[in-house]
Amino acid sequence: MPVRVEPDRTFRDALRNQTGPAGRPLVGMWVCSGSPLIAELCAGAGLDWLLIDAEHSPNGLESILAQLQAVRGYPVQAVVRPPVNDTVLLKQYLDLGVQDLLIPMVNSAAEAKAAVAAVRYPPHGVRGVGSALARASRWNRIPDYLARSAETISVTVQIETEASVAAVEEILAVDGVDAIFLGPSDLAASMGLLGEQEHPRVRAAVEHCLTAAKTAGKPAGVNAFNEATARAYMNAGAKFVLVGADVALLARGSEALADKFIPTAPDGGAPLGGTGDAPSSYRTR
Repeated sequence: MPVRVEPDRTFRDALRNQTGPAGRPLVGMWVCSGSPLIAELCAGAGLDWLLIDAEHSPNGLESILAQLQAVRGYPVQAVVRPPVNDTVLLKQYLDLGVQDLLIPMVNSAAEAKAAVAAVRYPPHGVRGVGSALARASRWNRIPDYLARSAETISVTVQIETEASVAAVEEILAVDGVDAIFLGPSDLAASMGLLGEQEHPRVRAAVEHCLTAAKTAGKPAGVNAFNEATARAYMNAGAKFVLVGADVALLARGSEALADKFIPTAPDGGAPLGGTGDAPSSYRTR
């Protein structure tokens, strides 16, 4: 007799419950390496959630599936960001068993409605029906999956352009949008402030969206690697934050090791194994 299973709780459920003490914001990190091993390592760190990224990272269907399987045994929410708000791609993600989606570059209520329609079966949406073949339903081992599927999926949309900030109230009003997530880097670029996500205009736009979300009764999150900025946004009402990334931690950590053990040539010197007067043990920056 087959094993009957229940779907995992969604990110929407976690945000409603605010799982931390005294309802603190949920704290997470990016998982960008494409490695199930790294994803599992991060899943056991004690964070509340992970964002498995496929927009700017080398992740395809197979690697996302492997990472979902790797992290599932840990008490952490796995949210997945696809590269684009596309109905066919979202169908594939859902069939893989992705339950929590963060949709990038949602600039209008119409685009938000399209994302919601993509995750719901007719007559409430346009998701193609293939549950009997899919991990989403555990191959029909989740009782009544077709009728219950909307309960098993959460949709967070990303606000990261001036257009989306201008439309944030309309986006928040879309039925089926569970939360919004602010991306200050792309927002800064859209404002002509590339690389200046700490600029006062960018921060003001983020805080405007946090206020709009509070008014709408929906949670808002934000990406903030700077600790002081992350805490400021949490104090301003952010209910979930991303405060680091696997690849960034590895890059900075490996650089720190090199700085600690390999001296830099005082005069700039020659490269490692160099040909100048500087010893080959020196390296340059």
